[in-house]
Amino acid sequence: MLLNILAIVGGFVILIWGADRFVAGASSLARHLGVSPMIIGLTIVGIGTSAPEMLVSGIAAATGSRDIGIGNALGSNITNIALILGFTAIVVPLTVRSAMLKREYPMLMGLNLLVVAILADGYLGRVEGLILLCGFPLMLWWLASAGKNSETSDPLADEFNESISEQMSKARSWFWTLFGLLLLLGSSRLLVWGAANIAREFHISELVIGLTIIAIGTSLPELAASLVSALKKEYDIAIGNVIGSNMFNLLGVLGLPGLIAPGRLQPEVLTRDIPVMIGLTLALFIFGFGMKGDGRINRFEGAILVVAFCVYQYWLFTHAQLPGKG
Repeated sequence: MLLNILAIVGGFVILIWGADRFVAGASSLARHLGVSPMIIGLTIVGIGTSAPEMLVSGIAAATGSRDIGIGNALGSNITNIALILGFTAIVVPLTVRSAMLKREYPMLMGLNLLVVAILADGYLGRVEGLILLCGFPLMLWWLASAGKNSETSDPLADEFNESISEQMSKARSWFWTLFGLLLLLGSSRLLVWGAANIAREFHISELVIGLTIIAIGTSLPELAASLVSALKKEYDIAIGNVIGSNMFNLLGVLGLPGLIAPGRLQPEVLTRDIPVMIGLTLALFIFGFGMKGDGRINRFEGAILVVAFCVYQYWLFTHAQLPGKG
């Protein structure tokens, strides 16, 4: 038991640090290649903050724990909106000025509806996984193209210019990019091993483990990034981190279990988890879009999101044990 807990805690610590080093190295390398901070922020940083979820999901599926990967994808999206944005807005109310983000809002909602459409039959197979994964490079291309067109006039570009400032030598950039990726791979394997063992020992659904412990842990980079950005008054980055991460989770993180380990979904995924995810995405759209000007997520709205997260977690833990186990 102690070894499993140490594996989870150690896996999270290395995972978060590895993600940070990977993002720093890849961002610096992109700067050496002449890529603008706007494009780096929308693509490389977004991939980096979603890399923990992607690797955990892929390794979980490859080692026979696909429900951990599915739970991680959906649970991370729920955590990102309800806990991370909610808590950040309570600390610092968030104002959305970026036109780029206002284009990402409907895109995120559209991806949620795509997931509902392809999973409506209760099956996540290789075809469905391939559809989602093929959308990943298309999403990167769209973000890069839209970001390039907006980088001279969008407030988000100014915030990225200020936040993406770490510049290393090219050799050091390569080192941290590759070493950070190795840390992510190793820590993801350690984390999945510990989590799967605890699920078996306590007869808890692996889906619930993915929706709770794993989702919250792999979302910690987004929490740190959003909170720090908000305190620095980089509100668009704080929200953009969450929107970008959620889009990547739906395409890359959810697609991997289908491609690696196709199979039927747990019924709760369609009746509980996806509706909660869509409801929170809709709440984010209503709170933050701003139909006639800047959008704003105030402290009261942030509190609503955090309360919703707590209620959802209570719901999960009261139904965590597998049927027939005691």
